[in-house]
Amino acid sequence: MTDSATPSTPVRFRGRSLMALVLRPEPPIDDWLIGLDDLLGRSPGYFTSRPVVADLSAMPGEGDQLLHLMDKLQGRNIRVMAIEGADPTVLGVDVARLPPVVTDGRPASAPALPPGGEPLPGASPDAAALAAALAAQPPRSVPSLIVDKPVRSGQSITFAEGDVTILGSVASGAEVMAGGSIHIYGTLRGRAMAGFAHKDGRIFCSKLHAELLAIDGIYKTADEMDAKLRGRAIQAWTSGDTLVIAGLD
Repeated sequence: MTDSATPSTPVRFRGRSLMALVLRPEPPIDDWLIGLDDLLGRSPGYFTSRPVVADLSAMPGEGDQLLHLMDKLQGRNIRVMAIEGADPTVLGVDVARLPPVVTDGRPASAPALPPGGEPLPGASPDAAALAAALAAQPPRSVPSLIVDKPVRSGQSITFAEGDVTILGSVASGAEVMAGGSIHIYGTLRGRAMAGFAHKDGRIFCSKLHAELLAIDGIYKTADEMDAKLRGRAIQAWTSGDTLVIAGLD
């Protein structure tokens, strides 16, 4: 009797981009949590079913607060999938009790060029050649996603790579998330969050009745928006640490 080899089942895997919300807690943590509770009170669904990364770069030397913070976030049904911006081992925290540590993977910025595109004095030949090559490249086009139907309550449209255009309306309880800008040709009643990958992203809509607008993590809820803009066509953008909303008509 001979043994026959059992065919092995192939293991399949693939990479996938996942858009996560980033929380950046700042000490004193109890005061920061009060602000978080204020946001949750005005927009209860902001973190619903959303993976969250905790950026701990503002908490140097606050190792004794990390476990306390994770417990408080979990108690608010905020799922922290990873942390970044700090090394828990340096802070003296039991790593096994924390989410995994990740880096955001963003590339370093290109060497700066003065007016005229000439490399800076003293730059190495390699750096100068790289800077010149980057300056000569045409601007990279931003990918876009077009949704040709309304976004119903409970639905979520996510496109981390670039812009999102909605040809219909966005219902209350729905959300649109984009790495770049968001264009809504109908009424925006739900949540729009732009600028995850491109910080100069903007939000446009034909009629503003939004529950929440956010760009690059800077947000305004419905009760913070100018009542005179309700029902009007608007655009929103960031200026420093402020979300600016202005009428288009």
